[in-house]
Amino acid sequence: MNTYTFQLAGHLDRRWKAAFDGFTIIHTHAPDTRPVTLLSGPVPDQAALYGLISRLRDIGMTLINVQPAEPGAAEPPTAP
Repeated sequence: MNTYTFQLAGHLDRRWKAAFDGFTIIHTHAPDTRPVTLLSGPVPDQAALYGLISRLRDIGMTLINVQPAEPGAAEPPTAP
């Protein structure tokens, strides 16, 4: 199982916390002060990865970046 961090444009509403159970939601801002959400958590396989990307699309979030954790990383990245 790999950990992935999804960088999303805007702030993901906290009501989606249950839909992304097991994921950490961090609200932050890009260097130009645009709101950004970092969604980090375990993804068991490629099918689950595509399912998460589809779910984010279906709720209207714009995907900026998807980044797997570095091998051996203990924690997902934190907000800058």
